[in-house]
Amino acid sequence: MTHLAVQPELYEQQLTEKTERLKAMLAPFCEAPLEVFESPREHYRMRAEFRVWHEGDDLFYIMFDPATREKIRMDQFPAGSQLINTLMPAVLDYVKFRPLLRQKLFQVEFLTTTSGQALVSLIYHRQLDEQWQAEAEQLRAHLNTFALVHLIGRARKQKITLEQDWVVEQLTIADRDYRFQQIENSFTQPNATVNISMVEWALAATEATDHDLLELYCGNGNFSLPLARNFQRVLATEISKTSVASARYNCQLNDIDNVTVVRMSAEDFSAVMQGEKTSRRADEAELDSFNCQTVLVDPPRAGLDDATLELVRQYPRIIYISCNPETLVANIERLASSHQVTRRALFDQFPYTHHMEAGVVLERR
Repeated sequence: MTHLAVQPELYEQQLTEKTERLKAMLAPFCEAPLEVFESPREHYRMRAEFRVWHEGDDLFYIMFDPATREKIRMDQFPAGSQLINTLMPAVLDYVKFRPLLRQKLFQVEFLTTTSGQALVSLIYHRQLDEQWQAEAEQLRAHLNTFALVHLIGRARKQKITLEQDWVVEQLTIADRDYRFQQIENSFTQPNATVNISMVEWALAATEATDHDLLELYCGNGNFSLPLARNFQRVLATEISKTSVASARYNCQLNDIDNVTVVRMSAEDFSAVMQGEKTSRRADEAELDSFNCQTVLVDPPRAGLDDATLELVRQYPRIIYISCNPETLVANIERLASSHQVTRRALFDQFPYTHHMEAGVVLERR
């Protein structure tokens, strides 16, 4: 089943299947109950992208079924936020009879927030000019009658930004409000409700302490900023230049001054910490001044590489957020000689799909 097929009546059944599957995968390492965090049944995805299909005078969105590659017309998208579903027809109804905006329009991407902001990217198979921009400004004014909307036009080696290429999301996490800049084409958690559950779970797993937190793969500070309240300081690393700038911006936006963000890959950071290489960025961050006793990792699907595994093994507590339980299990097996799993959780970020987001806490034996 794909996220194209939103069937709320089947939600409990598919969540039960995921729960049993993850329990079985983690059973060799942990007897603690599996904490399960549900998703809303509909309107849970804050971003979506659609191909645009031209058929005579008609213009409509399509998605391709991942299994069959069959073309599926998408007049509405029940998985998408309410705002995505409001903006979908608003964009096409406006563009349909305006040749400058319609010609060779290939794809539309939506990034929305729970706080009523949206970024709409129009992607073309032709170069865009000043006339396009003038009409796109009128489209943006039209869309701003529905929400605060920013607009981007893209073509080969071309990007035209109308005002800005980011939105600000506001999330209430453990009774505090946080604002996060989210930039076009940079990673953000797609399911805002479940994302809040993930961060609150990590907060509960760490509790206030007198030492520091190391976070690898910090993105735009999604975990770093809320967790900063539980630690003296946070040392956060991230390889993406865009995400590093965003994380630093978000610290200012939220008046958080105990987070240091360093632009380094997890592999390079591991090499510096093992004394295998030097780094100007590491020197500037004064890594030696941190007293990190907890490490949080939220790696890509491939999991942790060998060097990073050996690095995290040095910390008494590891908080591991995983979008791929198979690599999570492989990594836990490697860490089992020094650490044991004391908490485990399922975060249903992707309802109606086989994908599972998991979290575990590992404590030094």
